[in-house]
Amino acid sequence: MISVRDLSKRFGAKIAVDHLSFDVRPGVVTGFLGPNGSGKSTTMRCMLDLDRADTGNTTFNGQRFKDLPRPLHDVGALLDAGYVHPGRSAKNHLRWLAASNGIARARVDEVLALVGLDSVGGDRLRSFSLGMRQRLGLAAVMLGDPQTVILDEPANGLDPEGIRWIRDVLTHLAGQGRTVLVSSHQLSEMALMADDLVVIGQGRLIEQSTVTEFVARYAEHWVRVQSPGAAQLAATLAERGAAVTWSGPTTFEARGVDAVAVGEVAAAQHAVLHELSPQTGSLEDAFLKATAESQEYRSGGAL
Repeated sequence: MISVRDLSKRFGAKIAVDHLSFDVRPGVVTGFLGPNGSGKSTTMRCMLDLDRADTGNTTFNGQRFKDLPRPLHDVGALLDAGYVHPGRSAKNHLRWLAASNGIARARVDEVLALVGLDSVGGDRLRSFSLGMRQRLGLAAVMLGDPQTVILDEPANGLDPEGIRWIRDVLTHLAGQGRTVLVSSHQLSEMALMADDLVVIGQGRLIEQSTVTEFVARYAEHWVRVQSPGAAQLAATLAERGAAVTWSGPTTFEARGVDAVAVGEVAAAQHAVLHELSPQTGSLEDAFLKATAESQEYRSGGAL
């Protein structure tokens, strides 16, 4: 369990994190979302005592990170995959991390195999692509077999196979009862792997909920209808206040009404239905709506 309480961090006149509190429960993947400049990275650095918070604190199963005697055994974190010595080999990079936390050297070979880098363990890190460094970073995270895993943009630089692999790894770790917190801008991936969400904007908490609850609260909902009697059905629904949008001669979308109501109107008119399906917007749609007032940078019109 991760508990963040009243966390604040200011850089001069800029408030990066503003009295932020949330919990991350074990056994599920929790997505940590927010627009650019929302304070996600600063929050993570404060959680790990890499930056000193002005107020508040974070505990991992009741302990501050700085108080953990061998932190890699409890918390594995990857905030910047590029922060490695380019002249070291992958094995040596992991060996000094292992030595700093009393981890056996044999574990280095195990985690290199786990992330698919065992064949390049002797190569210098200057030759590694960003995706390879991401894999190496995950190997470092797993060195101590920690109960808590914190990752900032872990899929950055990975190809499609690598993105699917990191998704499978994280869901597997959560399935083992570990606490997994993942920051990412890849909302389609987050929709596939996350169970819970923590959404922030301008350093403040916007929402903490399950993905299902978040999408239900913020995404658009409508009903897709296809029928030979679509014209009469749509006219009746419009009279009752529904917003109707046509997508074909016999197909329309109705907003402001649910599928049950549409079905009852169709039954009353003895209308044949070829399709009656509730539709819900994506996690991306819900995120954009929830954070609309917290965007630090907004795009202009079309180019």
